[in-house]
Amino acid sequence: MGVFGDELTARAGELIARCRAKHLMLATVESCTGGLIAGLITSVPGSSDVLDCGFVTYSNVAKTRMVGVPADLVTRHGAVSEEVARAMAEGALSHCPADIAVAVTGVAGPGGGTALKPVGLVHCAAARRGFATVHRELRLDDVGRDAVRIGTVRVAVEMAYEIAGP
Repeated sequence: MGVFGDELTARAGELIARCRAKHLMLATVESCTGGLIAGLITSVPGSSDVLDCGFVTYSNVAKTRMVGVPADLVTRHGAVSEEVARAMAEGALSHCPADIAVAVTGVAGPGGGTALKPVGLVHCAAARRGFATVHRELRLDDVGRDAVRIGTVRVAVEMAYEIAGP
């Protein structure tokens, strides 16, 4: 069993196979997961066929500097928002040659949550060139930092798989 467990690793393998078959390159943009999505993908042999790059944009400044999220968007909506998640995914596509980008931003805990943005709130977005960007809001609750992060990785891989097409 790998670091991420058999089920999640197998799903990453399916994502890689789908992207390889469709000649699609993938990028990740990660805040609350700190690189775990890219780590999962690279744990699968052959991932270099499809993974172009991973951006770890943990700070608000990094989101702006690395993938072009407008600072005023972060100010208006907060880093943990649908708007910022979408901008992260779309920004990755303008900063690298990948065809698909998946982005996540959230509150992993144990601190940092508020009444409006509690621990376990995560926004995920997936963008593909020529397609509409998709978004999912996760409410994972205060189940522990690791569980929030792994739950987010699971959804991000699913979103990338879906946006890669049948």
